[in-house]
Amino acid sequence: MRVRRFALGANASLVALVLGCTGGIAFAEQMAPPAPDRLMLVATAAAAPRPMQAGVPFNSPPPFIRRSIRAVRIATAEAPVIDADLSDSAWAKAAVIDDFTQRSPNPYEPATERTVVRILYDENNLYISFYNYDSHPDQIVIRNMQRDGQVYTSDSVMIYLDPGRTRRNAYNFEIGASGGRTDQLELNNVQELREWNTIFEARARVVQDGWVAEFAIPFKSLSYEKGDTTWGFDVGRRIYHKNERVHWSGFNPALDFTDVSMSGDLVGIENVSQGIGLDVQVYGALHSKHDWQRAGGDGAGLSFTAGGNAFYKVTPALTDTLTVNPDFSDAPLDVRQVNTTRFSLFTPETRDFFLQDAAAFEFGGRSFGRNNQDRVSNNGRPFFSRNIGLVQGRPVSLIVGDKLSGQVAGFDVGGFGVLTDKTPAGEDGQMLAVARVTHPIFAESKLGFVFTYGDPTGLTTNMVGGLDFQFRNSHVFGDKVLQADAYYMKSFSSRAGDDDSAALALNFPNEPWSGDLLIKQIGRNFTPALGFVNRSAIRQYDGTVAHLTRYRNTYLNTLEFGTDFEFVTDLNDMLESRENDVYVRARTRIGDQGTVKLIDAFENVPAPFLIANTVPILPGSYEWQNFDVAVRTFSGRLFTLNGNVTCCSFYNGSAIHPRAEIVFRPSIYFEITASYEGNYIKLPTGKVDIHLGTMDAVVNLTPDMQLALQAQYDNISDNFGFSARFRWEYRPGNEIFVGVGQSAVIDNRGFVAQTTQSTIRVGQTFRF
Repeated sequence: MRVRRFALGANASLVALVLGCTGGIAFAEQMAPPAPDRLMLVATAAAAPRPMQAGVPFNSPPPFIRRSIRAVRIATAEAPVIDADLSDSAWAKAAVIDDFTQRSPNPYEPATERTVVRILYDENNLYISFYNYDSHPDQIVIRNMQRDGQVYTSDSVMIYLDPGRTRRNAYNFEIGASGGRTDQLELNNVQELREWNTIFEARARVVQDGWVAEFAIPFKSLSYEKGDTTWGFDVGRRIYHKNERVHWSGFNPALDFTDVSMSGDLVGIENVSQGIGLDVQVYGALHSKHDWQRAGGDGAGLSFTAGGNAFYKVTPALTDTLTVNPDFSDAPLDVRQVNTTRFSLFTPETRDFFLQDAAAFEFGGRSFGRNNQDRVSNNGRPFFSRNIGLVQGRPVSLIVGDKLSGQVAGFDVGGFGVLTDKTPAGEDGQMLAVARVTHPIFAESKLGFVFTYGDPTGLTTNMVGGLDFQFRNSHVFGDKVLQADAYYMKSFSSRAGDDDSAALALNFPNEPWSGDLLIKQIGRNFTPALGFVNRSAIRQYDGTVAHLTRYRNTYLNTLEFGTDFEFVTDLNDMLESRENDVYVRARTRIGDQGTVKLIDAFENVPAPFLIANTVPILPGSYEWQNFDVAVRTFSGRLFTLNGNVTCCSFYNGSAIHPRAEIVFRPSIYFEITASYEGNYIKLPTGKVDIHLGTMDAVVNLTPDMQLALQAQYDNISDNFGFSARFRWEYRPGNEIFVGVGQSAVIDNRGFVAQTTQSTIRVGQTFRF
């Protein structure tokens, strides 16, 4: 088979395309009508939802009107006790929201159950309560009491706070009817950062006619400009036994769950205190490590470390974080993957320290993540925090580091510098740094730059500089949304020389038609030492077009038809990889979902490589076809299944690729997740069967005390990993942590222990 040439001119300039498209888009936004977030509207001003007939397709949303509500101030002496008992007299004074609209399963219709939200604030805290009425209280789904667990799989409520009214980023606080609570960041309307943690109080309890939740969110836990008296704001509720999600403002079903662009406004947050803006976290940890393969043993390997973090608000919206000897012993096991491609895989960051301020360093928008689950588009990232503290898979201690994040003079800023210990190559400790600055432009967009310096290996001198423009217009064709993100970067390496990368990403996230497009070029020698590149010297073209129909009050809730495409060429437009698919996806009213997909793939292999270090793929051109069947059941049941099977071709042979995950939630105290991924590959050059299994379990003793267990194994590396982590947050910000980890090899010799590690850590937060 001949190598194929992609249908673009060989001399096409991606940079010119990016600049031309973004220039036209910017002009379009300048001509757009004023953004609705500039309007001050009362909470009752939203258009009334229209009743729908059963079984009638519906895809025309009412005009969007941004809602607004004014918070009520109380004296600190009147502050309610956070105990899920709303009898405190202060709640009678509160601002009230009781007008909720379905986001699903019947968008734009009124909520089927009444929800009453009350809002208060004093000098120190924002107080929000929910009275969640339910006509069938015996059917309330009460699951998962875990701190930072999967609250979204049960009846729960959500709060979204966007103090700077970015309409892109927000703080998210949630609690379930079980009392399990979570806090996370919504980033750039695309990504949810569940690892982010702060100090807040929340309690919940079931009552005779529903359930009640109560929150106290300290202003000290948030960053914002002192003059920001109007915040982006939304509240929502999951009525899980009906698979119903309702919101006060952001009820457009076309929005991703991370999208806060249609949040309302919370008005009147004035004269509040963030103290002197200093939080000091200190810890002491006793570690033990034993290498079972070391001749004669190495004893218990006891050691003691101490360290901590100091968070100081230079201004109310700008936080400086100083860290000394950070401890990563509480990080979960990395996501285990077996590579069946010729390119390295992207492994997500799991260490809380680097995830806390991730929003400040986001660059390029959808160029590096088209949705919350996208790992493919990460190629070319200028900054990837896993490169700090991990070099060639080996941990490197961080001696001291400093981070700066927040807003100043209308700019969003993020800065980070760290001094590492000696590298695995024996080089001296390295100074690594990254800086990110953005500024709002037009009505809903932003313009910024990124700069990185340093090489974690110490073997080269490396710098990267880049510019990006992230555009959004919520009024295209009337009430449709259009997004466009573009960037240009250049790297400077003492070894690889200088080279660049550029991209343009377009997104039309609407109903019934939706689509997106990503065009990216990565130069042959583009080398961001603090970033991530697994495939260079390419031009990449990815996209999706889909049509979704919604049905009212029938068994079938949505029916979607779509197509995805991916083309990768070299810099001379010679086709290297291609994958096209067409799919149909159906979702029932209760939340069960099935997808059928037909896939056509092409790969031009220039040099031999091994699949799973076993089966060789020889140079040549390959084309094959597959089908994929996927099923996902409603997560409110006792058992949940999420699985798919891809069959039956791979290169010039055959393959069957099953994946399955089963979740068992017998009560609020226990949750068990078992997953399996197989890949049975048979080629003319050999065959290999790949098995990868994981088991996760959580024991919830109280909403603030959990034991988390993890076990992983794959038969390619024969590596087994086990982790047990006990955490007790006995007071907000203060915790006791106990962790045990075991690595081993399981092969024809049986179970061969490698390393056993354990940690006992006590942490205390002092807030001033």
